[in-house]
Amino acid sequence: MSRSFLKIWNIFTSILVGLVVILALLLAGVRIAGLQVFSVLSGSMEPTYHVGALIYVKKVDAMELRSGDVITFMLDEDTVATHRIVEVVPDAEDSSVLRFRTKGDANDNVDGNLVHYKNVLGKPVFTIPLLGYLAGYIQHPPGTYVAISVGAILLLLVFLPDLFAPEEKGPSRPRKRSRKAYDSPGPAPEPPQAEPALPRPERAAPGRHSAAPAKRQLPHRGESRPTDSSRRRRGRHEA
Repeated sequence: MSRSFLKIWNIFTSILVGLVVILALLLAGVRIAGLQVFSVLSGSMEPTYHVGALIYVKKVDAMELRSGDVITFMLDEDTVATHRIVEVVPDAEDSSVLRFRTKGDANDNVDGNLVHYKNVLGKPVFTIPLLGYLAGYIQHPPGTYVAISVGAILLLLVFLPDLFAPEEKGPSRPRKRSRKAYDSPGPAPEPPQAEPALPRPERAAPGRHSAAPAKRQLPHRGESRPTDSSRRRRGRHEA
């Protein structure tokens, strides 16, 4: 895979992961902040809350509710409704017990039953249109299985480039040279070799002559050495 393709792929998968994380926070993460999430299934509160919208409900003190407030309450054991208060009705015997008369914005008539204050879940604080369809789908099979499969595929797509990317060998580090090698401009000079010691001449003992005795030259046979008398006669003859 080329680097440009990997770069585009990483951006694409990062966007997908970011969207999934945001979606998970909107559907489940807000519960950490004390909010409850409900999907709008009917048009009784149009145009305030549209069908398919997701509403986020925060718990409130029932004693602080007034006419005109929108509340989310338990209509029965299995049904949750969101309507507007049109009248606060105190209990005739106990003034601390409150009941609320409610009505849908799109309805012509008020609700038939009063809402006991203990059945009030809270007030909607904000809404996201159309997100309720997705929330309702993934909360029940087969939507739950589809959501799990999408999460697994997304993880595979994130790590897919790393599985097929060729291994890149890192640059080899140069070997460290000694400091002396960097300081010297040329090769280190060889250490001087010691010259071989010359043998010392033997010193002659005192009283002895160091020179070798001269050879005595003997006359060759057939020759005679001139004597002094012959030298005199030769001198007289030449004279």
